[in-house]
Formats: sequence, C-alpha cells, structure tokens
Amino acid sequence: MSLIDNTILFVKKQLEDAEGGHDWFHIERVYKNALLIAQGETCDLTVVKLGALLHDVADSKFHNGDETVGPKVARAFLEGENAPEDIIQHVIGIIENISFKGGNFEKKFHSRELDIVQDADRLDAIGAIGIARAFNYGGFKNRALHNPNIPVNLNMSKEEYKKTEAPTINHFYEKLLLLKDRMNTETGKKIATERHHYMENFLSQFYAEWDGEK
Repeated sequence: MSLIDNTILFVKKQLEDAEGGHDWFHIERVYKNALLIAQGETCDLTVVKLGALLHDVADSKFHNGDETVGPKVARAFLEGENAPEDIIQHVIGIIENISFKGGNFEKKFHSRELDIVQDADRLDAIGAIGIARAFNYGGFKNRALHNPNIPVNLNMSKEEYKKTEAPTINHFYEKLLLLKDRMNTETGKKIATERHHYMENFLSQFYAEWDGEK
C-alpha cells in the first residue's frame, strides 16, 4: 500500500476512542477540505495530504497540554514508513504551527502547504460542523452552554487559552468568529465567509431563544 493509505490506517487506529470533535471523521473532513483548497494552489500534494492526516494525531488538549506528543508520534510513524527526512520535517512544521492557540501565537514556520492545511482545519471549526464540534467538546469538558455573567476574553495568552473553562458560547467570540479573517487562501476565505454567516445567524437565534423572545 502507499504511504497515504498506510497513514490513513494509522490515524484511524490512533483515534479509535477520540472525543467526537477530534476523531477520525474530523481528520477526514480536514483532508477533503485540504484537497479542495489545494486545487487552486501550487503545492506539494503529498505534504498537504500527510499534514492533514497527521495534524491531530495526538492533540495536546488530550495529552495534558503537551504539544510535543503529536510531532513525536508523527515522526516515529513517518520514519517507520521510510518517508524522506525533508517531508518529515515539513509535516512536523505543519503540526507544530497549525493550531489557533488563542490567536496570540506567532508561527515559526511558513509554507503554502501549512497555509492549506491550516485553512482546511479552521474550516472544520466554523459553520454547522463547527457549532456541533464546539458544543460536543463543551459537553465533554462539562462546560456551561452560556453564562451572561462570564465575559468574553480576547486577550488570553496561549496558556490561558489552553486552560480556559469558559462557556461554549464564549468560544465563538474567542476563536470561531475570528477565523474568517485569518484564512490564508482564496478558496479558504470564500468557504469561510459562508460558514461565518451561518454562525452569526445561529447566535442570533440562540440569544432570542435564551431571552424568551422566540
């Protein structure tokens, strides 16, 4: 089998018991998004595919915040598959720099392949799927749906963002609604705009129901 086929099997196995918003189906959606975006970009498609498939193979959220686990797991797998070192380093660069991290994180690595995979991952955090994932993770962490007395915090450090226990509705303002303007590619921006509007409409309906107006 090909390297990509083996990677798919590996990731499926790694994420067998993953939380519903960060499971194999999340990876599969990001993979499809990445392939769509890549059609309009000049890029190394192998790196894009591997980056999309391995970007959440060991998400730090589920490893006590340890951001080194994912890159280590990905490197060990790729080395076992005899992947070229330049490809391994590129994929590791994507994994280490793809995350939002509160929006105050400066990427230390840049490539068009990272731009593509990052856009693909961010698209899965917004729109209908993004809403579903946000509340699924909020339930997983036993967070409140909404609490009007807990203000939105747009100035969190990376560490504060990782440790926040704010209600899920706050997450829309602290991350999800910010993503539209942080997309890297034209295709990503176009899709993000539509999904962004869907979230705005959802929030309007949510508040109307919360306040007993509808």
